[in-house]
Amino acid sequence: QVQLVESGGGVVQPGGSLKLSCAASGRILLIYDMGWYRQAPGNQRELVAQISITGNTNYADSVKGRFTISRDDAKNTVYLEMNSLKPEDTAVYYCSANVKMQVGSQRYDYWGQGTEVTVSQ
Repeated sequence: QVQLVESGGGVVQPGGSLKLSCAASGRILLIYDMGWYRQAPGNQRELVAQISITGNTNYADSVKGRFTISRDDAKNTVYLEMNSLKPEDTAVYYCSANVKMQVGSQRYDYWGQGTEVTVSQ
């Protein structure tokens, strides 16, 4: 099995910054796409940012220019650097990873447990 553990959430004032981390562990041969999603109270979970195994990135329009996704494959870790935070960024942030556990196996999606980000005065 594969486990994803997020860290770095917290409370920050508008205009502030946070950096989220998500480390994958377990039986991992290769990690393909990695991503960050968020879910605010009463809302559906939405994509924030994705990064492919080749480093191609994709962002939600609402975070373009403010958030940066990156990955360190040596550490099986994905990061989300969040700048110029707004109250509407308040949500639980989840990381995801598309993982191949062994040669010949299928790829599966795994999710972290979530880390809470609150942007408030």
